[in-house]
Amino acid sequence: MTFEDHDRWALRTNDAWADALARAVTLALATLRPASAGAEVWDAKAGSLEWTCWETAEHLADDLFFYGMQIGTPGLPPGTYVPLEMHRQRPDGPVNMLQVDRASGPSGLLTALEGCGAMQVSLTRTTPPSARAHHASGTSDPAGFAAMGIVETLVHTYDIASGLGLEFTAPDDLCAPALGRLFPHVERGKEPWPTLLWATGRGGLAGRERLEKWRWYGEVREAE
Repeated sequence: MTFEDHDRWALRTNDAWADALARAVTLALATLRPASAGAEVWDAKAGSLEWTCWETAEHLADDLFFYGMQIGTPGLPPGTYVPLEMHRQRPDGPVNMLQVDRASGPSGLLTALEGCGAMQVSLTRTTPPSARAHHASGTSDPAGFAAMGIVETLVHTYDIASGLGLEFTAPDDLCAPALGRLFPHVERGKEPWPTLLWATGRGGLAGRERLEKWRWYGEVREAE
């Protein structure tokens, strides 16, 4: 599949974005559950990140929780987040609101990821498309936060799978609309998945230098 087959306008409703996010989370769980036994392997570095596989999965669950809370909370003052405390468990670890009980093991970790994903999926469906909430990448809507959740899920599943010695390739029909929604500044490549990895600093792409710094743009654009 190429971008021409599935351009950024393919997902036009909250339900379509919710379905896509649910697919991404389901794919992540199916990829990672084979490694759920043996907690020690989850302390390996997650791909090119400085975080462990456990920390990265925990961060992903936290992202999905945060995105759902942010777009699902009406009446926030402009430019503010839901006032939940965030902290690191170690100096180089992620800044999270949620920490998963280590005693629950990898299966508990993935249960937390499943629950946080389901929450954001539900809030994407039930929050009016006109809703807006603050994000550092720009004020966004339910579809925009769902796109963020999709990107976080796909690329962090890739990171974790790399650390666990698993194979993971994201489907183009999830990558293409997320790229179109959040990365309008990125020139389209022939294949959405390698382009998404490149756009998030995770791989090379023919004719383009690897990115050391990158960002997405979450704001709602006029055409949307």
